[in-house]
Amino acid sequence: MGLLTLIVGIVTLIVPVRLSFIIMILSTVFGAAAAFSVPGLGGASVLVPSLFLLFFAVRLFAAYGEAPFLAALAPWRPGFFLLLLTAFGIFTAIFFPRLFQGLVQTMTVERSIGARSLIALVPLRFSSNNITQSVYAAGGLVCFIATFAFFRGNGIPKIFINGILIVAGVNLGFALADIITHFTHTDFLLDFVRTANYALLTNAEKGGLKRISGTFPEASAFADFTLVLFAVVTSLWLGGIRSGVTGLVASLLLVALILSTSATALVGLAIILPVLSLQSFLASRRDPGAGRPVLIVSILASMPLVIFFVLIVMPDLAHNLQDFLDEMLFSKAGSQSGRERFMWNAMAYEAFVDTIGFGAGLGSARASSFGLVLLSNIGIFGTLLFALFVARVLMADTRPGYPSSREAVAIVRAAKAGFITVLVSAVISGTVYDLGLMFYILAGTVSALTAGVREAKGEYSPHLSTAGGLR
Repeated sequence: MGLLTLIVGIVTLIVPVRLSFIIMILSTVFGAAAAFSVPGLGGASVLVPSLFLLFFAVRLFAAYGEAPFLAALAPWRPGFFLLLLTAFGIFTAIFFPRLFQGLVQTMTVERSIGARSLIALVPLRFSSNNITQSVYAAGGLVCFIATFAFFRGNGIPKIFINGILIVAGVNLGFALADIITHFTHTDFLLDFVRTANYALLTNAEKGGLKRISGTFPEASAFADFTLVLFAVVTSLWLGGIRSGVTGLVASLLLVALILSTSATALVGLAIILPVLSLQSFLASRRDPGAGRPVLIVSILASMPLVIFFVLIVMPDLAHNLQDFLDEMLFSKAGSQSGRERFMWNAMAYEAFVDTIGFGAGLGSARASSFGLVLLSNIGIFGTLLFALFVARVLMADTRPGYPSSREAVAIVRAAKAGFITVLVSAVISGTVYDLGLMFYILAGTVSALTAGVREAKGEYSPHLSTAGGLR
């Protein structure tokens, strides 16, 4: 995979810029594929998307020059707060573990070369995790800037739709392959996309169903990624964008989420579906025809009738479903995994308190909820910077007319829906600061496609130029 990534990356430097974005967003599918490992960091894996990001950024810089890169970081834009957050996070990773060394105990990843990583409770000290999480944070910033530069320089928002649909198709293809190889005992055929130095839980079953992991190390990671794709594609469908294709893909993604038997997927769906419905209602109020309020109301009104019908006609199915949900959700807290994750959260909160709210340093602590990850790693100030970054992305204007087409407005809504979904999944079960490159691709897309609104309102003017000419 590393060699293949290098070859594709080099080819990307000479192909059209539009294709480079498609490859960049496609690379995010490979969540358990290591391009190479770093022995000096205990065998830490550098994933395929992280390596390809370098080629993507170079290609964008060659095509459009430095102007859109700098414009992404203009004061008060989302990128400005992301820059401050990243710089502060790296600062904490370097100094805070030494400042509070030995005074705090944290849950962290213990790596060993040639063996799988283990999570252990250890006294705080500077470790390879501080380096890797700092690199991931810097990579997220680069990804945000490069995505912003792509959409500001390219000016064709629909490429986002093509990229998301391709990613969704590939993700579904690997999910199907995961199920087939599991029941035919040919799991080794997917070993080439499972090379990272992670604890791989790819052969698990629950309730008689194969827990789909696809190209990810476990079912919950697959569910997190698929849930984001579902939110984006469903939002596009609600906005009337390529309804035939987006409707079919959204349905298939929903089936994959349910079959993944992931508690994160079920809880995430329960949260994100109302958000998508509200988003569609608000869009239809601003721009009639931009949402599907009648359809949503019809579905919501018919659901009680459908549930009542199932309970009467198929009582055995309802009983089996109750047992399944009890195993997946209601008894989760009492399981060994639930107790372990509760301990992670307890130790993360203790680290936050013991460091007087400063945090133990980026990468120093692991928790089972992203809020505690932020507080235990980068403290109150870092959490505030992250909140400002999120607020600037979500508050970006999506009025009809800015951007210039209804399609572009629908894309912004869809990117926001995916952005929110990443945060929802992270709050439910996020364990580390890194939220994946898809998070920053979505944020960069929103920031780039809504910058014209703020410029029209006089908030700032980036004075973009497309230097370089290598489009």
